[in-house]
Amino acid sequence: MPSDCIFCRIVAGEIPAAKLYEDESVLAFRDIHPAAPTHALVIPKAHIATFNDVSEGEAALLGRMVRAAAAVARQEGLGAGYRLVGNCGRSAGQEVLHIHLHLLGGRDFGWPPG
Repeated sequence: MPSDCIFCRIVAGEIPAAKLYEDESVLAFRDIHPAAPTHALVIPKAHIATFNDVSEGEAALLGRMVRAAAAVARQEGLGAGYRLVGNCGRSAGQEVLHIHLHLLGGRDFGWPPG
């Protein structure tokens, strides 16, 4: 766990977060700078810097993250739909180098994003 990774520090309990979901490998919590009425971050508890760094053995973890996002969406009443966003690298907007999915909902979204 990199000591300078804010998400690793949240997993370790060093920084508080409004948790919405947690199991042995995934944590979801509210984003402190929401871009939608519902904005949660879904992260693996293990530190993986970018989606490019996911190994073959960690591939199932991505599925667990998506399932956790779906559970949070149900819990938050987003039955009409939601958006999952995963940025890879600084040029794509990844601010924290620890993979995460943004779960956004509670309003309509346009396409294309960005």
